Formats: sequence, C-alpha cells, structure tokens
Amino acid sequence: MTFNNFGAKSLRPPLKWAGGKRWLVPHLMLFWEPYRKCRLVEPFCGGLAVAMGLQPEKALLNDINPHVINFFRWAQKGFRIEVPLLNDESLYYKHRERFNRLIEEGKEDSKEAAELFYYLNRTGYNGLCRFNRKGRFNVPFGRYKKINYEYDYRSYREIFEKWQFTCTDFEKLLLKEGDFIYADPPYDVEFTNYSKDGFDWQEQVRLVKWLTRYPGPVVLSNQATERIIELYRNHGYELRFLDGPRMISCTGDRTPAAEVLAVKGF
Repeated sequence: MTFNNFGAKSLRPPLKWAGGKRWLVPHLMLFWEPYRKCRLVEPFCGGLAVAMGLQPEKALLNDINPHVINFFRWAQKGFRIEVPLLNDESLYYKHRERFNRLIEEGKEDSKEAAELFYYLNRTGYNGLCRFNRKGRFNVPFGRYKKINYEYDYRSYREIFEKWQFTCTDFEKLLLKEGDFIYADPPYDVEFTNYSKDGFDWQEQVRLVKWLTRYPGPVVLSNQATERIIELYRNHGYELRFLDGPRMISCTGDRTPAAEVLAVKGF
C-alpha cells in the first residue's frame, strides 16, 4: 500500500492489464485536477489503473468485458478468494476449463467466476485477456518464476464502494452534466478479441462521434495510427503525442509505442 500526492491511501490495481494506463496517470492528472470534485466516467475502465491513480470520489466505471466487471463487483464487496492459486500449468488449464464451463452455464457473474478470472489473469501469458468468438477464454499458461497472489479484498472495499461498475455499450451510459470522461478504447490494431464481440474500426468511429456530442471535458487515448490521428483531428480534438511503453511484444521489441492523447471541452 502506498500514498498518492494528496495523502490518500492508494492501492495497486489488483489485475495485470495489457496496455494498462498507469504510466499515463501523471499526464491525465493535469486535466483532472481542476475537475476533481466531478464524477469520473470511464467507458473502458480495463484494469482500473486510471481510476485508482486519480482516486475520484465518484466514478462510473464501465467495460465491455463482463468478467472484469464481475471481478470488480465482488472486490467491491470485500470478498476473499477461496479457489487454489498456484503457479502451476496443470492447475491453470483445469481452472481455465472450469471458468469456460461457468460461462457456458450462465454463471459468469458468480463469486467462483470472479476468483477464477483473477487467477487466469495473474497466471496467464503476459496478462492477456482474450476470448474466441464463442466467448471462451483462450490465453495460454504464462511463464512467471513467481507470482504474488492476493486473496483478501477487504482493503479495496472502502474505495470501491464509492464507485459504480457497469457492463454495457458505451452509448447506453447515463452521463450527467459536469462529468469528466476518460476513454481508453481497445487500440486500433489487428488484435480485436478483447471481448467475444470485438472492437473494430466502425466501433472506433462510433465512439468518437458519441464523445464529440458530449459538451463537457473529454480525454481520449489510443495508439497513434494514421487513421486514428485523422479521425480525431477531423472531429475537432486537440492532439498531444506521447511515447507509451510497449506492454506486449512477441518479438521482444520494447521500443516506445506512439500514443495520442486527444482532448476537448477544457
């Protein structure tokens, strides 16, 4: 446990998250600080690095992945994990099969599903969250020498109880006047299987159009591909470019990834 710049207790995000934005929090803080009393809205909250970094009093945290939201809702209750957590390949595939069976049986919102999702997230390859078109989790076993698992989530309850977790399409979110929106959609890259329904170019365009209609402050981040830059500029966003860490690379490439920060309404 650490303390942030404002003296408040700060817990580390409990999940590993490919493309997590913990590194971006100091840049976002420059925009967020004047709006600290507002509600933070994240249409794609992912591993929760931004919300836990900014520490809003009120937050609407949404994600298109129902399994990550189920985990956060159970953590919000201060639950304790009871399934075995071992860095063991045979146990990993046993737990993965059980997790997929729960999904098929319509029990993806259960405590057991939350426990297994945490285990798969911490133990699977590079913290990937990947599902096939049938909705089955298909990330292979990771290669970690040591994993520090967290069993008890009572310490998360105090901060999570102030926040609302939802799993819906971003256009269905009920925005309020004065909300501060930070949107971090899946990157504009070939991989789009973060959820079983994917997130393609049409979704990127639909998101920007929706955000542009909102009159308040918006910060939007993405990988700085040519068409993303053109899309954001054409919709009137002010662009800033940053070098983001390359979280996952099959080739071992760790050169910085170009990231664009698009802002409006300030």
